[in-house]
Amino acid sequence: MDHSSFVRKEMLAPRPAPVSETGAIGWMRQKLFSGPLNIFLTVVSLAIIFWVVTHTAPWFINGVWKASSLAECREILNGATGACWAVITERWHQLIFGFYPPELYWRPILAFVLMLAALAPVLYPSVPRGMIWFSLLYPLIGFWLLWGGTLWLPVVVLLGPLVGYVVYRVLRGYSSALGMILGAVVILAFWLWLAGPLSQDLQRMIPMAIREVPSRDFGGFMLSIIIGVTGIALSLPLGIVLALGRKSDMFLIRILSVGFIEFVRGVPLIALLFTASLLLNYFLPPGTNFDIILRVIIMVTLFAAAYMAEVVRGGLAALPRGQYEAADALGLDYWRAQRLVIMPQALKISIPGIVNTFIGLFKDTTLVVFIGLLDPIGLSNSIRANAAWNGIYWELFIFIGLCFFIICFGMSRYSLWLERKLKTDHR
Repeated sequence: MDHSSFVRKEMLAPRPAPVSETGAIGWMRQKLFSGPLNIFLTVVSLAIIFWVVTHTAPWFINGVWKASSLAECREILNGATGACWAVITERWHQLIFGFYPPELYWRPILAFVLMLAALAPVLYPSVPRGMIWFSLLYPLIGFWLLWGGTLWLPVVVLLGPLVGYVVYRVLRGYSSALGMILGAVVILAFWLWLAGPLSQDLQRMIPMAIREVPSRDFGGFMLSIIIGVTGIALSLPLGIVLALGRKSDMFLIRILSVGFIEFVRGVPLIALLFTASLLLNYFLPPGTNFDIILRVIIMVTLFAAAYMAEVVRGGLAALPRGQYEAADALGLDYWRAQRLVIMPQALKISIPGIVNTFIGLFKDTTLVVFIGLLDPIGLSNSIRANAAWNGIYWELFIFIGLCFFIICFGMSRYSLWLERKLKTDHR
């Protein structure tokens, strides 16, 4: 019997998927209406969103942007519902720069632009690696732009690492690695202690200075960015050192690292800030003028470093034992094994925890209001204390919260981009 007439000789063209399974309809069926419970939760959520939008949209849309006081805003609204956004247009410069002299706004703006340029080679591998030298120089440039004073101070401080490196090379043939590092650190600290008097002597011989701005004039988001970015930049390397110290075979190094980490993690940040503000001066020589912002940066950095150490230690613990054995098999010493094999993988695994610590650190900068520094929250209290704006709340806090959200959301998006680029799930 011939069955050839029943065998298909041509392939059928593929037919499109059902409309209900693709596009917006398919997405809604899968994500919003996939079952009775999901349907119920979707309906309730949409009802809540509708209620919130209908009750808040008129307040946002019917806002007043030009007024010199809250009373004038209410007069313009004439009993209608609306926000008084005029407080933002009137006091935005104060929320951003604090009490920094208006004629010198170009200095923090320039410092911020240069900061973005300095961060570029650190955050994005496609940027020419030669720019990393500018990243290393930027802290001194930014300090001089923001605080002003003599240019000789950052120049003298810049020579400190060079002096420490020379000492390290001199001790290279006469001491162990730990002895060389400790000797270089001691000499560097001594040099930094001499930096102030030496820069003043050089300033008298060759004047090179710009107008000084005292720390009490710093405030707003400028202050939060200074403390947050500095703390983030310093806490990561210090946290790595503490994590390695906690896993060290040297008893004294391990005990000191564990003691520091556990003590700092067991004390609230506000207690450390009060220590920096009130108690630290009692342990310094009489007449010592230790800048309050510098004290806060040190405490915030130490606090974040303790948490960062545990995040990095988690990444180190997640590595298979075979990675350590592979580094030993290659004949690498401890530091080369950490730099080339162990630490890159541990940091890649720890990216979510590291960025989470960074975000928490930046938000915690608002705690400086309790020690008298005027961050955005502190400046909002100062603005509301003015008779013209007494009684205004929501507009200021919404603006401040939105600015913090934009910065923290940007860090979160960068973290996700970096995870995808490095493929942290080992795809």
